[in-house]
Amino acid sequence: MPLLHISLRAGKPVAYRQAIFDSLYLAMRDTLDVPEGDQFMTISEHDATNFRYGNAFGIMRRDDLVLIQITVFNTRTTAQKAALFRRIAELLGKSPGIRPEDVFVNVIEAAKENWSVGHGLAQFA
Repeated sequence: MPLLHISLRAGKPVAYRQAIFDSLYLAMRDTLDVPEGDQFMTISEHDATNFRYGNAFGIMRRDDLVLIQITVFNTRTTAQKAALFRRIAELLGKSPGIRPEDVFVNVIEAAKENWSVGHGLAQFA
């Protein structure tokens, strides 16, 4: 039950943003065993004055940088997360054409009892 928040510079066309959604969903299906139809994602667009980044770790980023934060159950292995990072960079490179240097991913893990997916219930507790 991943929850994704994606941030990028404003101005990309709808097809570009939809390709990001599609690529991220496929990457999660391929590496995290996410069920079909499990798509809870938002994209936030920011103008240049509200989107700052650096070239930390010697990675030369450009304005096409995409910041991806994924919140998941705390049941994923290190190997699964590493595979996810690789697959995201690969798929976003293909569609919509984002350089691997411009793909920044952060995974946040939360215990199952911290989730309510509707009806005010703790479905996984």
